[in-house]
Amino acid sequence: MSMLLEVKDLETRFFTQEGIVKAVNGISYDLDEGETLGIVGESGCGKSVSVLSMMRLIPSPPGKITGGEVLFEERDLLKMDLEQMRHVRGNRIAMVFQDPMTSLNPVLTIGRQVSEALELHMGMDKGQALRRSIELLEMVGIPRSEDRVRDYPHQFSGGMRQRVMIAMALSCNPQILIADEPTTALDVTIQAQIVELVKRLRDEIGMAVIWITHDLGVVAGLVDKVNVMYAGFIVEMGPVKEIYHHPRHPYTIGLLGSLPRLDESMHTKLTSIEGLPPDLVAPPPGCPFAPRCDYVSDRCLTENPQLEMVGLDHRAACWNADQTAGYQR
Repeated sequence: MSMLLEVKDLETRFFTQEGIVKAVNGISYDLDEGETLGIVGESGCGKSVSVLSMMRLIPSPPGKITGGEVLFEERDLLKMDLEQMRHVRGNRIAMVFQDPMTSLNPVLTIGRQVSEALELHMGMDKGQALRRSIELLEMVGIPRSEDRVRDYPHQFSGGMRQRVMIAMALSCNPQILIADEPTTALDVTIQAQIVELVKRLRDEIGMAVIWITHDLGVVAGLVDKVNVMYAGFIVEMGPVKEIYHHPRHPYTIGLLGSLPRLDESMHTKLTSIEGLPPDLVAPPPGCPFAPRCDYVSDRCLTENPQLEMVGLDHRAACWNADQTAGYQR
């Protein structure tokens, strides 16, 4: 597989009245063709801001991308003008947002909204675009698509609206699909259906996927590799099986410990991570996770560790990663 996307030292800040919010702090990773990457972490850790920065969708002001590169097919997305980015967004890189009700226009029919990208990027006329829209709605599992293209968003359930968003995202056969917590507002059965839908479409179309979530359980059977984010940093990254079975960062261990398991007794207690995430306007010196960490040492309080190899393609940013080496899930 060849590299499709390379993020280098991406840094994003929000300039607010309270101070400068250090939302994304020099993260780097890559994505190969056909690969699926999971980005996980609790709310406010920088997951969504990192991909919105990549897509140049950060509201400015107050947001600003203050450093780094995002190389897509060896071209830096951060240096493209707005017209060039319009040809990338929705066409080469598509995004599904977490709230389909606010992402869909309430006064336009579903068919019109799906066909718009086809007319803009694929050069189809209205008739061709409508026929292709019907095919796309069928592909994502919406019954009676010929009739439903005339309906409005409020006539669809939450799960069906998310399927419409996926159909819109896939309309131009993108090389990368970014799914930003697309199952957050859905019940667990619909969540499973959406995950299986994306897996099937990924295999059929051959696109790469970036799946953003706060729930490690959702991505277990979906992704090839995982980036764990905390306080705007990537604190651990590696193959999904390695991350799940041999986590090396205390934060990843805490996230996994909070997940219920089918192979454990029903009386087994779930663990929680004590404390709160740091204030990103005035983060603590040293490792941002140190105030909540069970493995903390004096060095953690003064120096922020860099990602270091702890296994095959497995990196963790922890001064005491050797102490977590025996932990297994």
